[in-house]
Amino acid sequence: MIDLDRPKALNALDLTMVQQMTRALEGWRTDPAVTSVVVRSTSPKAFCSGGDIRAVRAAALRGDDAAVTAYFTAEYALNALIARYPKPYTALIDGYAMGGGLGISVHGSARVVTERASLAMPETSIGFFPDIGASYFLPRLPGAVGWYLGLTGARVTGAAAVACGLATHYVPASALPALEEELTGAAGPAALDRYATAAPPSELSAHLPAIERCFAAPDLGEVMARLAAEDADREWADTTLDVLRRASPASLRITFDLLKRGARAALEECLADELELARRTAFTPDFAEGVRAALVDKDRKPAWSPAP
Repeated sequence: MIDLDRPKALNALDLTMVQQMTRALEGWRTDPAVTSVVVRSTSPKAFCSGGDIRAVRAAALRGDDAAVTAYFTAEYALNALIARYPKPYTALIDGYAMGGGLGISVHGSARVVTERASLAMPETSIGFFPDIGASYFLPRLPGAVGWYLGLTGARVTGAAAVACGLATHYVPASALPALEEELTGAAGPAALDRYATAAPPSELSAHLPAIERCFAAPDLGEVMARLAAEDADREWADTTLDVLRRASPASLRITFDLLKRGARAALEECLADELELARRTAFTPDFAEGVRAALVDKDRKPAWSPAP
């Protein structure tokens, strides 16, 4: 069992947490006494709110390339380790799972969500891009859903996460304690099917046709044009356009191109591409400004650089 226990920071992954998880997983890989791994949160609000981007921003502002590189290298190596782990790896998502929180869950063999789960890749709103292997798993979601989630940073419920493939099992929050006990006992991952229930209809379902029409476009400009011309789901299109217009223009361009490359690449290639891009992006004015507006000053009014 791995407990994510940094509740005041909503379990934002700092380098120490990444290293501790990596050491535990490496140690358990060949330990015959460990038959499966369960990752859970001690916070009632969040599974994991993402990477510790405030620390990354601070390192970038002082020009510490070594610290920035060390963080992303360790985090992405952990993502790859989870994806190729030889034993069942189950993440119990009850509350927020964003950015890096998906990196330590989506790559696992089972992702359990509850009615309180809220999943997102919100990086374009902070001047960054969907990383932690998102350039691999987002383009592989059904239809154009991954492009929609990656570009807009839209939050989805547990039910929607199951429907689009981000999660594998839907379990009521009230049943989690009993499920945890069985997962860590003799039953192991076999308990999942006994506790999983059918997910209720998701709010995403009604917009899937419009998402496909608009986000299956061949380039970012055409996505915006299709949204502007969308008639059948006009209110959703207006809201989506507003979200995209408030995001970092550079981040949107980077994200679209990254997802196009990732759709044709292996996970390790995607993570290597993301590492190179993350090292550069962390030092850009948009990243410093985006994190400032969202997490430092919290005025939610970023002043983005002009579109490249």
